Amino acid sequence: MDPKNLLLAALLLITVAFVVFWTRVVRARQVTPGGGSPGHWLGGHIGIGFVTNFFDTLGIGSFATTTTLYRLRALVADELVPGTLNVGHFLPTVAQALIYITIVQVEFQTLALLILAAAGGSWIGAGIVAGMPRRQIQRGMGVALLVAAVLMVLTALGRFPGGGEALALTGGRLVAALAINFALGALMTLGIGLYAPCMIMVSLLGMNPTAAFPIMMGSCAFLMPTAGFQFVRKGKYNLPAALGLAIGGVPAVLIAALIVRSLPLTWVRWLVVVVVVYAAVSLLMAAARRETVSERIPASSASS
Repeated sequence: MDPKNLLLAALLLITVAFVVFWTRVVRARQVTPGGGSPGHWLGGHIGIGFVTNFFDTLGIGSFATTTTLYRLRALVADELVPGTLNVGHFLPTVAQALIYITIVQVEFQTLALLILAAAGGSWIGAGIVAGMPRRQIQRGMGVALLVAAVLMVLTALGRFPGGGEALALTGGRLVAALAINFALGALMTLGIGLYAPCMIMVSLLGMNPTAAFPIMMGSCAFLMPTAGFQFVRKGKYNLPAALGLAIGGVPAVLIAALIVRSLPLTWVRWLVVVVVVYAAVSLLMAAARRETVSERIPASSASS
């Protein structure tokens, strides 16, 4: 049996496990995480899920664009955005992983070890992010969006390393890749997308740049439910928004990957850079503002 089929079977198993867990937690709770009612995803949230995952499949990325849209339209509280991204984009990412792991060749041991490293990083990262206060999350996401903007500029200018022809890593290069992917998995839980950093990593290590697709999609597909278990358990996400991302995202991935396949995206990339930088600055400014009167009342009361 092709070991890659075992990896795909494991992916389907963790997908089912996460969906069952998510459903049970939502049914057991009286309050909808993030406020609102699930009916809200019939509108804007599904549209956001479709658009962001459509362009994610074509190489734009979904985390930065989704965060920016949430910020511009004030749809999701800042402290709930990381959890919403990891929970909501999970199913569309699984669809991408199933496609790219199947059609793009990467040596199985390299692929499997890198996926495990990313999942391990996400478990630790989610535990930290789910307990962070609003202002720290705003700062973290602001920095994450600025990093994403820089990587988008490098992509638009064609400045990524050229890479090599290898489809496997061994020795010191494999150890370095595992450490980097572990860190990237942890950063994913704060809203830093994995595609562009992964592309840089595999290219610098001499791998064929196309290897980034199954490595990135596979890593995300396993790390997002790993992180999602913690975000769902702690209620640190917005349920209507996450459902909208999932429902709008899956058909978008299938259309982009199997029908459209490629588009001239130069102007789209530059537009995304502009709005992402705007969102990053607004988050950092919000985090830097002085506490509001309502935030200071508890401290004053406690001291009196």
